[in-house]
Amino acid sequence: MKLYCSHTSPFARKVRVLIREKGATARVSEETVSALEDPASLHEANPLGKVPALIMPDGTSWFDSPLICEFLDVTLEGPSMIPASHVERFRVLRHQAIADGIMDAAVSIVFERARPEAQRSQMWMDRWSRAIARSLALLEDEVVSLDGPVDLGSIAVGAALGYLDFRHGHLAWQESHAELAGWWRDFAKRPSFVETAPPA
Repeated sequence: MKLYCSHTSPFARKVRVLIREKGATARVSEETVSALEDPASLHEANPLGKVPALIMPDGTSWFDSPLICEFLDVTLEGPSMIPASHVERFRVLRHQAIADGIMDAAVSIVFERARPEAQRSQMWMDRWSRAIARSLALLEDEVVSLDGPVDLGSIAVGAALGYLDFRHGHLAWQESHAELAGWWRDFAKRPSFVETAPPA
C-alpha cells in the first residue's frame, strides 16, 4: 500500500500516526506530494486532489482521512484504534469529528491568508477562529475522556493541536486551556507524533 501525503497536512499526519501506532510502517509506504501542484499521481489516487490518499496494489484507492483510518484499522494488525462497542466507538468518532473540524477551520484560515489581501474574507476567518475557540473549550472541559489507551480520537485531537502549534502559534491556545495543553505536552512525546512532526 502507498500513502500519498504531505508532512504539513494534519489530516495526513493523523493517518501517519495511526500507521505507526499499529506498528505497520513496513506495510504502508509514504510518498510526499504537494496537493497544490495538482500532481497526476495524486489525481489517480484521489479525484478530489487532496491528501491523504491511499492506493492499493491493485489500484483501488481510498480517500478522506476518517475512511482511510477505519480501513487501515481493520486491515492492519496491531491494537485496534476504533473500539467495537457502540459506546466507546462513538466516543472515539466524536473526538475525531471535533478534531477534524478544528483542522478544517485551521487549514481554511491558512488558505485564506494566502490569498491577496484585497480578496481575503475577514468574516470567514473570524468565523473559523470562533469555531476553533469553541472546540478547544469543549476539549478542555472533556479532557479526561482523552486519557487511557491511544485510539483514533486521541490521535485526531493530537494532530489538530499539533497543527495549531505549527500554523497558528499566535492563538497561544495553551495559555488559556491549561488541562488540554498538559495532556498534549505528554501525548506529543509519543514516538508516533515525534516521527511525524511537521518541518520546523
